[in-house]
Amino acid sequence: MIAKFAENKIKSEEIKKILTIAGSDSSGGAGIQADLKTIQAHHMYGMSVITSITAQNTTGVYGIDDVSPEFVEKQIDAVFGDIRPDAVKIGMVSNVEIIKMIVKKLKEYKPDIIVADTVMVSTSGCMLIEEEAKRVLSKELFPIADIITPNVPEAEVLSGIEIRTENDMEKAAEILSKNNKAVLIKGGHMAGEANDLLRVNHQNYWYKAMRVNNDNTHGTGCTLSSAIACEMADGKDICDAVKAAKRYVYHAISAGLNLGNGSGPLWHDVD
Repeated sequence: MIAKFAENKIKSEEIKKILTIAGSDSSGGAGIQADLKTIQAHHMYGMSVITSITAQNTTGVYGIDDVSPEFVEKQIDAVFGDIRPDAVKIGMVSNVEIIKMIVKKLKEYKPDIIVADTVMVSTSGCMLIEEEAKRVLSKELFPIADIITPNVPEAEVLSGIEIRTENDMEKAAEILSKNNKAVLIKGGHMAGEANDLLRVNHQNYWYKAMRVNNDNTHGTGCTLSSAIACEMADGKDICDAVKAAKRYVYHAISAGLNLGNGSGPLWHDVD
């Protein structure tokens, strides 16, 4: 691999740059770490702005320490002031002040692509966001994103309706699409197969997939949203980007990595 790159010099203008704004997962399965692994697997250049530091592993989250809004601002300024990203993915943002700072800076720098993962609860069930922050996310951050990617529990919180069937998913997506450009509701929490629903331009698109027999799904949402950002940066429209990203996550789960004593991480190094 090293010899290959030595012979074929990388042209910087051909490399897509992806910025992830999210929390750090000390176990490496989710958050910034999962994002950067996903970006690297897509042969793109990853950059990061860390919003929170977590003490966590596959069994749970044992502590969260938020970065100050001022230092989040310094990180964003440092990235955009030197290497402008082709796409921005937003993950865990746990308090109002950080969210408002991110909104302020994204409106200032106007990135071409914004993917917002609606991180609220960890795979292990730990709440990762303050109550008031949920409202600010919905009203200020999500509307400036090109696509938001809630799972079913998050879509219930955001839409205000109970989701038990695919019809319920469609109702929730319709509600959420009134204030957002595109909404992808991930069906992994539903019974049966892992079917996702994308609503964009008043149209619904279903992405069907067999459920993988693997309980190690730590960081699935982070990985999917990062993959969508990569695919959109590569020129795909939202529908094709979601299709390609879902296929990537399917293979990352299917690889069957089994680490830790709880819900383990994916294997990101797949084509």
